[in-house]
Amino acid sequence: MMSISDVLDIRVAKSARGRSINLALSYRGRQALKAIDLEDQIVSQGIPMRARMIHSLSGKKTAIPYGTKSQYILSISRENLNKDLLNAVEKYPNVKMHFGHRLLKCSPEEGVITVLGSDKVPKDVTCDLIVGCDGAYSTVRSHLMKKPRFDYSQQYIPHGYMELTIPPKNGGYAMEPNYLHIWPRNTFMMIALPNMNKSFTCTLFMPFEEFEKLLTSRDVLDFFHKYFPDSVPLIGEQALAQDFFLLPAQAMISVKCSSFHYKSHCVLMGDAAHAIVPFFGQGMNAGFEDCLVFDELMDKFHNDLSMCLPEFSRFRIPDDHAISDLSMYNYIEMRSHVNSPLFIFQKNIERFLHVIMPSTFIPLYTMVTFSRIRYHEAVLRWHRQRKVINKGVFFFGTLIAMSSAYLLIRSTSPRPLDYLRRPWDWVTNFHNTGYVSLQTPWSH
Repeated sequence: MMSISDVLDIRVAKSARGRSINLALSYRGRQALKAIDLEDQIVSQGIPMRARMIHSLSGKKTAIPYGTKSQYILSISRENLNKDLLNAVEKYPNVKMHFGHRLLKCSPEEGVITVLGSDKVPKDVTCDLIVGCDGAYSTVRSHLMKKPRFDYSQQYIPHGYMELTIPPKNGGYAMEPNYLHIWPRNTFMMIALPNMNKSFTCTLFMPFEEFEKLLTSRDVLDFFHKYFPDSVPLIGEQALAQDFFLLPAQAMISVKCSSFHYKSHCVLMGDAAHAIVPFFGQGMNAGFEDCLVFDELMDKFHNDLSMCLPEFSRFRIPDDHAISDLSMYNYIEMRSHVNSPLFIFQKNIERFLHVIMPSTFIPLYTMVTFSRIRYHEAVLRWHRQRKVINKGVFFFGTLIAMSSAYLLIRSTSPRPLDYLRRPWDWVTNFHNTGYVSLQTPWSH
């Protein structure tokens, strides 16, 4: 029998609490949903996003595809996904869900948890396996942290986030729906993801000190007119001035720990094991892949928890730490690099190489989002590929520069080869005599 405890049943709550940042469902998450026959149901409620749509200050929009024409990520409602998963779990006869319960204590060495129900009486429950999926501020993890050789680190990034809404326009989407819209402004940015009701959920990511400068409705409107001018008529000045102050900017935390298990009694998954910032769209996908990997290992070791749990930690920790680091890096890319012509040039080179060598050269985003290549292996491969690209760009750049210099000299000098021999004679003269003579036989 499996028991699931939680404080709130989101399906019957009057209002959904917590974050509402849209979720980006991609290949890893879809494979996990496929394993429990939920992929088609969830995908049917998502909106395909095939590219980033970059909004410049001037109002110009530039699309940067995520991959090939057949590759896309899905904008998914967090609330609807949670409801669908709870409905699916409820259908299993060996699963019992307990809402209105709070975890007070976890004793992983004994396989015992202490919960507090609606009767306010603590109750001990003995388990064969404790699975801590209780989020970034995990109570289960806090008890594992008291055990020897358990490593833990956390980092709050200096940026917060705030959500706004672009409502439907004339019964349809106010912007192109099949894109993840980005307003990159170097030290901060805003994104917008489409919803099934024709609206967009906008999220402003910005340093907390910048949020603190916006004290009045006039401050907010002036800020948006300056940095996101094309978004103001889409959101609406009145709604923007009101909604901005509904909730304060929320913090974002990154958590790493090791290991993910304790003996054969307890295991951490999802944000409890590896909370990450949302800038690669892999938080949910990595958590779902945790479940998929665990299920695959249980099959491999014939449900032997004493074998499965240590292997899960060994196998999964390098990958989850890698996607945590990539998510941090991608924030810099999203808010700053996408403005650079060099970045767009590099992306075009990557796509070209992937087209002509699809199995040899795979862009980082493709490896992370559209495959199950292990996260840490994707990072290693990405570094190797970048070295190849950089060497290639340097070689061709040097070749072009030398060719241009030769053509320039040839067009202006009666003896162009003499000019090309001079550097060589200087080098050989220095090698033979130990000093450089800037005179050459033909310079007299």
